[in-house]
Amino acid sequence: MSKIKKINHVAIVVEQIEDALTFWRDQLGLALDHVEDVPSQASKVAFLPVGEGEVELVQPTDMDSGLGKYLQKRGEGMHHLCIEVEDIDGMLVDLRAKGVLLIDEVARDLPGRRMAFIHPKAANGVLVELYEITE
Repeated sequence: MSKIKKINHVAIVVEQIEDALTFWRDQLGLALDHVEDVPSQASKVAFLPVGEGEVELVQPTDMDSGLGKYLQKRGEGMHHLCIEVEDIDGMLVDLRAKGVLLIDEVARDLPGRRMAFIHPKAANGVLVELYEITE
């Protein structure tokens, strides 16, 4: 089985990043590293480092996207837990062999990383993202 390295991030879906920063940055005291547009995921993301991981505030940029529909249906809150792995392809092979329900059968390539989602039905209602850093 592919080695699990760490929790990479916890993603919180928000209506507006600037409004959410009132708590996460101004009241809790996390430092904002940067905000990035992620067109491939129809989102804008604020990165707030915590130890070796991050809290990511994720704002949909298209309310017809999966993330936008998620926000409309469930409201703001935790969206997913991201686990960083050494070999995402190997992890997906292992999980498929164990009968784990996957959203992504094949990892998606993004700048500097590869990612795939495990279905919440397989993980006690939690959407789990697998990440392999490629840079």
